[in-house]
Amino acid sequence: MERMVPERSEGEGPGASAAGPVADEVAPALRESPSSAPPPAEASEAHSAEPSGEAGSPAPSVPAPVAAAPAPVAPATETVDDADEGGPARMRAIDLLGPSRQDVIRGRREEEEAASEVPVKHADVIAFANQKGGVAKTTTTLNLAVSFAEEGYRVLCVDLDPQGNLTMSQGIDPDKVEKSLYDVLVHDMPLSEIIVKREIDIAVASIDLAGAEIAMSTKIGRERSLEKALKEVAGDYDFVCIDTPPSLGLLTINALTAANKVIVPVQCEYLSMRGLVQLQNTLRMIQENLNPDVKIEGILPTMLDTRTVHAKEAVEILEENFGDLVFRSRIRKAIKFAEAPVKGSSVLKYDPESNAANYYRELAKEVLANESAE
Repeated sequence: MERMVPERSEGEGPGASAAGPVADEVAPALRESPSSAPPPAEASEAHSAEPSGEAGSPAPSVPAPVAAAPAPVAPATETVDDADEGGPARMRAIDLLGPSRQDVIRGRREEEEAASEVPVKHADVIAFANQKGGVAKTTTTLNLAVSFAEEGYRVLCVDLDPQGNLTMSQGIDPDKVEKSLYDVLVHDMPLSEIIVKREIDIAVASIDLAGAEIAMSTKIGRERSLEKALKEVAGDYDFVCIDTPPSLGLLTINALTAANKVIVPVQCEYLSMRGLVQLQNTLRMIQENLNPDVKIEGILPTMLDTRTVHAKEAVEILEENFGDLVFRSRIRKAIKFAEAPVKGSSVLKYDPESNAANYYRELAKEVLANESAE
C-alpha cells in the first residue's frame, strides 16, 4: 500500500488528497479489465489513507468503484484466440467432438413429435373375438369386410388364426404361403409384403402362426407387435378386420391391443355365451394395461335356428344381460355359408341374392350407422 499511496509532501496544501494518484493508477487497470475489482482489504486501506479536506472536519466520502459485470462467456462454437501468445487461433475440445447420443435421440424425438401433429386418417380396426370355437368368427370377418367393400370402403382383412381359414376362404392355400403374419410378428417384416389382393386385401396366415406365441415369448413389447405392424398401412384403409384364433392367448391379445372395436360373434347356445363372460374379463385387463380405447362394438347372434326354443331363449338371455350391445341383425343358419369357402369366395360373391348375403349387408349398415352416430 505504500507504493499505491505515497506520503504527502509538506508542500501540498491541506485540500490535497491522496486519492488522486490512487485513482490515476487504478483507473487504467479498470479500463483494461472491467471484471477485475480491487480486493476488499486493499480498497478499505486506500479509503482510510485519504486525509480529511479540513482540520476537524470529516473527509468527503468517495464512492467505492463498482465492479463491472462479468464478461460474457464465449459460446462453445467460437475459437480461442491465441494472438497474445503468437500462435494461431485454436478450436475448443467440444468442437472436435461429434453430437452426443442424447442429442441424436432428442432430435429424433422432436421430429416424431412434429410429425405426430399432422392429422392422419387412420383405419377403424375391428377385432372379431370369442375363445369359443365354431361361432362363425371367420365367416363374419370375411363377409362383413366384403359388405364394407360393396359400400365403397377400403378394407383389409388380417388372418391371425393359425388354421388359416380366412386365407383359405379367399382361395389361398395356407400351406403354400411363403411369407405370412408369422414373419410380421416374429421377424418384424413389413405388413405390406404379405398382403394379397382378392375380393378384399388380406394379410395371409400359415400354420407357422401356431409357433408364434413361443417365438414371441422373449420379445420386448410382444403384445404390441400387430399394432406396430398396422401403422404402416393405417392410412391406406378405412377398415381393418382381424380374425382371431379360438383362444385368449398372445395372438388374441395382440388383436385386442391393436383394435379400437370388438365384435363378438356368439352362437345361440349356452356354452357359447359362457365364453362371452371370459372374454369380458380379458378385455377389461387389456383396457387397464394395454389399450384403454378398445371397446365392444356389439354382440352378434350367429347360427340362429328360429325353429328351436333354446335358440330363442339364448337371444333373450343376451338381450337381458347386454341390452343395446346386442346387434339387431341376426345371422341365421344357411347352407350357403358352408358352400362359399369351397369356391374360395365370400357368400356375397358366391350367391349375391341369397338371404345369407343379405344378413351381412344388414349388419354392415348397422355398424356403419353406429359409427356415424359417434
